[in-house]
Amino acid sequence: MTERFRLTLAQLNPTVGDFAGNSAKALEAWRAGRDAGADLVALPEMFLSGYQLQDLVLRPAFLARSEEALEELARACADGPPLAIGAPYMEGLRAYNSYAVLEGGRIATRVLKHHLPNADVFDEVRVFGSGPISGPYRVGPMRIGSPICEDAWFDDVAETMAESAAEMLLVPNGSPYHRGKHEVRQNLMVARVVETGLPLVYLNLVGGQDDQVFDGASFVLNPGGGLAVQMPAMEEAIQHVDFTLGDDGWRAEQGPRASLPDPWEADYKAMVLALRDYCGKTGFGKVLLGLSGGVDSALVAAIATDALGAENVRCVMLPSRYTSQHSLQDAAACARALGTRLDELPITEAQNAVNATLAPLFAGRDEDLTEENIQSRLRGVMLMALSNKFGEMLLTTGNKSEVAVGYATIYGDMAGGYNPIKDLYKMRVFETCRWRNANHRDWMQGPEGEVIPTRIIDKPPSAELREDQKDADSLPPYEELDVILEMLVDQDASVDAVVAKGFDAEVVRRVERLVYLSEYKRFQSAPGTRLTARAFWLDRRYPIVNRWRDPS
Repeated sequence: MTERFRLTLAQLNPTVGDFAGNSAKALEAWRAGRDAGADLVALPEMFLSGYQLQDLVLRPAFLARSEEALEELARACADGPPLAIGAPYMEGLRAYNSYAVLEGGRIATRVLKHHLPNADVFDEVRVFGSGPISGPYRVGPMRIGSPICEDAWFDDVAETMAESAAEMLLVPNGSPYHRGKHEVRQNLMVARVVETGLPLVYLNLVGGQDDQVFDGASFVLNPGGGLAVQMPAMEEAIQHVDFTLGDDGWRAEQGPRASLPDPWEADYKAMVLALRDYCGKTGFGKVLLGLSGGVDSALVAAIATDALGAENVRCVMLPSRYTSQHSLQDAAACARALGTRLDELPITEAQNAVNATLAPLFAGRDEDLTEENIQSRLRGVMLMALSNKFGEMLLTTGNKSEVAVGYATIYGDMAGGYNPIKDLYKMRVFETCRWRNANHRDWMQGPEGEVIPTRIIDKPPSAELREDQKDADSLPPYEELDVILEMLVDQDASVDAVVAKGFDAEVVRRVERLVYLSEYKRFQSAPGTRLTARAFWLDRRYPIVNRWRDPS
C-alpha cells in the first residue's frame, strides 16, 4: 500500500498583536485540516503574533502573552493532527523568530530562525537572536525540515536539514510584496529543491500591515523544480496537498494552480488590500479624500471604493477661485461613476479671511508660494475637520514623483492617515487608471467600466493654486522626471550615470537637490502601500539634515 501524507496549508491574514483573533483563525484552519484527514496543518511565519513586530519584540509582556497563547492553542488542538505555526519565543535574554509544532496538547518541536534579514524593510538583527540550524522533526511517516523564510534564501540551512535526513522542506514565510518578487522567490526555492533533491512547500502570509502587503502566492515544488500547487495571490486560502512515497522519495500530487496577476493587477490589488486591511485592523470603517478633478485623487477614490465599497467613501471637492470649471465637472463625473458621495466645500471665504488676517504682516511683499500653500492647508483643515467630526480616515493622494521632490504641501495636501499611491510614480498613475477602467475583478467592490473619466487621465496635471498653473511650470515633464527619479531613488545611480542616459545635467542636479531637501516632508508623511523594493520609509532611510551631494 502506498504511503501517503496530507498537508493542509493555511495561507491566512493575521493582525499584529491580536493573539485571540489569530489563534481563532489558526484553530479554524486546524479544524478544516482535521476534517479533511490532514497529517499536519501548517500556518506561516509569525502567524500567532502577526508580522512584522518591530519593537514589540523587545517587550517581555508581549513575549509572555505570545507563549501563553501558543500553549492555549496547543491544548485546543490536542485531539487531532499536529499544528505548525510561527511565533516569537523568549529563551534566556534573547527573543527568537520561531516555528513551533503543536502535538498532543503541548509544544512538541520548536525551530529557531538562523539567518536574520537586515535589509530593505527588515531589521531582525536588531530585535532577534540567531538560532542554531535545526535538524528535521518527524510528523507521522515524514521527516520535515523547516527553514524559516530567510533561511531558505541561503543554501546552508536547507542542505544541513537534507543531510540530517529531512524528506521534505516546509518553509514558513512572512515575505512582503514588491513588484517582481514572486519570480525571485520561486527561482530561489527551485535552487533549494535542486540542491537537496527534496520537495519544498513555500507557505506565505497574506494581508496588509502598515506599509507592507504580504501577498501569499504560496506554492509547492517537487524535486527537479516542477510546480505541483500554486495558491492565489493576496487572498486567504486553505489548500490540502497530498504527498505519496515512492522509490525516489516523497512527491506532491498535482493540485490547483491559481493564475497569478500581472504587474499592473498585482500593484492595484496590493493597494486595495493594503487600504482595506489598514482600515479594518485600525478600526476605521469609512474614509474621505479631497477629490480635485485630477488623476491622483481620482485613482485614490477608485482604490478606496474597491477596498471599502462606495457607501464608505466620502469625496470632497474644495474649490478656490483658481479651480477650473472642468475640474468641478471631472470630480463630479468621477464620483458619479464610482457611486460615492461628493460634497462641495468652497475655501474662497476662508482664504480671503486668512489673507486679510496676514495682510498687516505681509504688507509690501508680493504674493508667492506662501499664498498657494495657504489654499492647500485650508483644504487640509477642512478635510481633517470632517474626519474628526464623522470618524472617517482622511486619505492623502500624493504620488511617488511628488513625494520624491516635495511637490506637496506639508500640513496641507499631505495631511491624512494613509496614502495608497505613495509608491506609484506619476506615469504609472496614468497607466493604472487606464488599467482599472479596462478591468474589473471579483475582489473589487467598485463598479465595472470607466470609473475614472478619460478627460481626467488625458489633461495636463495642475495643482490649480494660481492662474493657469501646470505641473510642468515647476517640474520637468513627468516622462523625464520619473526616469530620473527611478535612477536616483530606486537604483542609487550617480548624477553622471543619469546624465549619461541623455538628461540635462542641470535638470538632474536640480532633481537630486529636491529629493534631498524634501526628506523632512517624507519624515512626516502618511504611511502608504509599498509596491517596489525602494519605497520611501524603511526601504530608503536618509538623514533630514544632510549637506552631501553626489560629487560626480
